[in-house]
Amino acid sequence: MSFSSYIGSRANTRLPNLLRVLPILLCFGDILGLFACLRLSLELRLGQQLNWFDPIVYAFFLMLIAGLYLADAYRPDTQIAGLRVSVRIVIASGAIALLTSALIYLSGTDKDNPLWWRSVLLPSLGLFTIWAIILRLLAVKWLHSEAQQTRWLILGADAGAIKWIQNLLALNPLGKLVVLAELGENTTYSIDGNLNDLPKWSREPWSGVVVASDIHFSESQIQNLMEIRLRGIPVYRLPDFYESLWSKLPSSLLQDRWLAFSAGFNLMPGNFSMKLKRVADLILAAMLLVLLSPVMLVVALAIKLDSPGPIFYSQLRSGLYGKAFRVYKFRSMYQDAEKRGAQWASQRDPRITRVGYWLRLMRIDELPQIWNVLCGEMSLIGPRPERPEFDVKLKEVIPYYEVRYLVKPGITGWAQVMYPYGASIEDAYEKLAYDLYYIKNYSPWLDLAIAFKTIRVVLLGKGR
Repeated sequence: MSFSSYIGSRANTRLPNLLRVLPILLCFGDILGLFACLRLSLELRLGQQLNWFDPIVYAFFLMLIAGLYLADAYRPDTQIAGLRVSVRIVIASGAIALLTSALIYLSGTDKDNPLWWRSVLLPSLGLFTIWAIILRLLAVKWLHSEAQQTRWLILGADAGAIKWIQNLLALNPLGKLVVLAELGENTTYSIDGNLNDLPKWSREPWSGVVVASDIHFSESQIQNLMEIRLRGIPVYRLPDFYESLWSKLPSSLLQDRWLAFSAGFNLMPGNFSMKLKRVADLILAAMLLVLLSPVMLVVALAIKLDSPGPIFYSQLRSGLYGKAFRVYKFRSMYQDAEKRGAQWASQRDPRITRVGYWLRLMRIDELPQIWNVLCGEMSLIGPRPERPEFDVKLKEVIPYYEVRYLVKPGITGWAQVMYPYGASIEDAYEKLAYDLYYIKNYSPWLDLAIAFKTIRVVLLGKGR
């Protein structure tokens, strides 16, 4: 059960917000622990007090917190490539120790400030590593205890409700569910009563109430729901639950009326946010092209030495308003990979070369698309462009699929950093749910979050 599974899994008067800010609480705990470890090391080694205003202290803190974030150490109950968070903390601390030792040696500043002494810094890191691991073990224990107390009341039992129930139980098998269906509603899931029983169930201490169907409530039932809300228990409709607590919008749950009246969708052509995003794309893409050109040269050489064929690979993709454009990538497959026509790429695709495997794992194969960004065909961040051949099929089976083409496609996006690798219609449906969330809730801060998550994906080798 991952950390993300607890987001929204218990939602009484205060826990949803607490669960959402758990990474921030862990960060503050790390800062306090690091202060304590530095102070203890200084006192034991030199008998000195820690200078709270020393800029070196804050520089070291930023370096360590960034290292822990990139190691995904703020999701305490998640395995990354088979590594638990405690192992990732040890690896991150070791990397920071090597980096700071190298900086101390190269700068020659170890004599100027005792904080840079290895006899102070390295013991501090060792103590802090123990602190950080214990802190996360306690967090995991707390999360499990909270998960066991989760109690959800579900009103309705249609296909959308069943899907939501399955998702919730997969994420939090320790929780408890009570389902009330409309009279005569058929379902394969266990029903605990009908909507006429709502007055009895409304007095229970629920974590939250989910209205899962388009139900016509009576006046007395609406009164019951109002009383539940006034007791501090949240009441959600399914799309709002997915959006608020799982940061996605499954298209099968959406309706024209909901889309027409819901807030958001501010990333449209002509909007100021769109213009600002374009200016940021031009500046950042130009900087990335200059900074990453040495890496791209090395990659080009590795591709040429690994297998016969061109260095770059171009392909038609669907862009803004579905208009086709040619996207550029480093070649990661053998030259005749598509002699049988367009195919979904799989995680262990035999068509991928040895170098291509690593390029895809670290997402380096996408770097030539910086040129597409400069040309205005793509953005740095947005929904990934799909092949026109696949678009035809996906439009037929996935509701509101074309909404994703109301914005420019991106090199990376919310779906890429939130959803694991997949290549099927079901995966396309799930990725669209994240794309719709991005389009509806766009902000520069969301783009910044995606950028940091992308860096973490690259460093942890979680490329899609």
